[in-house]
Amino acid sequence: MGNWWNKAVFYEIYMPSFCDGNGDGIGDFIGITSKLDYLKELGIDGIWLTPFYRSPKVDNGYDISDYYTVDPDYGTMEDFERFLVKAHARNIKVIIDIVLNHTSTEHRWFQESRSSKVNPKRGWYIWRDPVNGNAPNNWHSFMGGPAWTFDEKTGQFFYHSFAEQQVDLNWTNPEVKAEMFRVMRFWLDKGVDGFRLDVINHLKVTDRFDDNPWDEKAGEQIHFYDKNQEGILEVVEEIAAFVHSFPDKFLVGEVSSEDLNELKNYCGKGKMDVVFQFNLGSIPELDVGKIYQQIKEMDIAYKDDQLPTLFFGSHDMSRFITRFAVDGEEEEVAKLISTLMLTAKGVPFIYYGEEIGMRDFVIDDISKMKDVQGLIAYHLALEAGKTEKEALDEANRNGRDRSRSPMQWSQTTSYGFSNVEPWISVPINDVSVEKQIKDPASMLSYYRNLIAFRRSNPALTMGNYVHLQLDNQLFNYKRKYQDVMVNVYLNFSDAIRKINLSPIYEVVLSSRRNLNFLPREILPFEGIVLIEKG
Repeated sequence: MGNWWNKAVFYEIYMPSFCDGNGDGIGDFIGITSKLDYLKELGIDGIWLTPFYRSPKVDNGYDISDYYTVDPDYGTMEDFERFLVKAHARNIKVIIDIVLNHTSTEHRWFQESRSSKVNPKRGWYIWRDPVNGNAPNNWHSFMGGPAWTFDEKTGQFFYHSFAEQQVDLNWTNPEVKAEMFRVMRFWLDKGVDGFRLDVINHLKVTDRFDDNPWDEKAGEQIHFYDKNQEGILEVVEEIAAFVHSFPDKFLVGEVSSEDLNELKNYCGKGKMDVVFQFNLGSIPELDVGKIYQQIKEMDIAYKDDQLPTLFFGSHDMSRFITRFAVDGEEEEVAKLISTLMLTAKGVPFIYYGEEIGMRDFVIDDISKMKDVQGLIAYHLALEAGKTEKEALDEANRNGRDRSRSPMQWSQTTSYGFSNVEPWISVPINDVSVEKQIKDPASMLSYYRNLIAFRRSNPALTMGNYVHLQLDNQLFNYKRKYQDVMVNVYLNFSDAIRKINLSPIYEVVLSSRRNLNFLPREILPFEGIVLIEKG
């Protein structure tokens, strides 16, 4: 467990929304580079960048049209290289999102593939003949609607597990595999510290193309034959062996599953280093019973060579300060969750803006919607006969723009993100780095203190649980490494809870107050971190 990522705190940057450095309303590498000192002072060890390759951005960069270039919206290759050098100079690692499953339909490979049935690139994608004049099977896209699109020119359907413009590569073709390994080598040679592997369990689909079953109760398709197929773990092991042949490189996987028995197969020795646990991030409202159960199950399921990830937000989900909101206690609940995220066992991933309490952004007009998933939901709702308002509600519920609004740096125009109108609308509130950075009671200050304590304490980076308990909405766990013990109390209720603390402990942090004594009670939605006196 001596790898650097076991001790790291990661920070996800959604490329277009972090900081605009060249004044065009879109975040870029110049902007990110200008904020590296901020991230260093926060205590960040690793940055995860969402895709920045050339792309038509139907899915905001997850539809790549050239893996070997930087999209002009984000700058130049020189801007990226400069950013990487300056991040490394501050001992900040950089992992980049890589999409191995699909390309944009605008990628030259696909343009060649669709040009004729005999083109050398035809076999780089998944093409099938119609069946009785219809799609080859009943598969649905993970974004809604059919997963097959008919191509008039060649009279066949092409497969896309996501949007129609994100066409799946054929990983049974050795040429495809070789090319994607070349892509990874290109960026590893540039000096990146690893990859976040997008939807990595989709690389294989059944070659029989059987119909997926239907869940009558849920009223939706069960994705049985289009993910987690036979042979996928062997491909993951090949990718891991290749990436780990470069020293100190890190792999985190996005596996589209909430089943720990599935997830644990993808990480550990010889595989990806960690995978994201969406079972924590997808909890829809504050429910300490579910949180406790997930933490406990991860600890039981994972072996010594495996670590869970700890995150409650990302570019694909609602911000947890909004999701877990309790009237009048939004920020206290958010501090409580951050205490868990940075003291429980696992690798924490902070989503940009969480450290200042950025809220969800709600779209009030479909013309402002940028996310393809939200737009698909909107049009499907209208087709189903729903009203404009109902369709907009569906767009907001299914869309991902809510967590993608610009980073709020200051109380100036566009929160200091840009000096022109940003690529996506901005909400109206008074949350910003500027307001919090010198306030010792702010959320930002609390994050900085938490991360600093985590960094300095081996029990929080190397320690196992010696106690894990939930009692009357009071979550308590102890983690120990060698002779160091840390004791954490998290009160998830709106009532005061009595606690009986041994004098062997001293208080390190409280999320609600300054404590220089051992308290006999814990306040509503308060987190307290204690350490055993040495």
